[in-house]
Amino acid sequence: MKCVICKKGEVHQGTATVTLVRNNTTLVVKSVPARVCENCGEEYVDEEITAKLLHQADEAVRTGVQVDIREYIAA
Repeated sequence: MKCVICKKGEVHQGTATVTLVRNNTTLVVKSVPARVCENCGEEYVDEEITAKLLHQADEAVRTGVQVDIREYIAA
């Protein structure tokens, strides 16, 4: 698949670090499975994984977490 951002590079399986900020909560998730452009580095995270990350962010906000750094763990 060609990158939709730079339109030059091919995307390949890799990992990304995703940072989500809501209110006073910052959640950083490392080693998230993603497709990454070999040219510009743009990262594409699948919809299912994105939904899981957003759910984790909701939980962090609900429990009052200010900053959390975690490793992605597949369910």
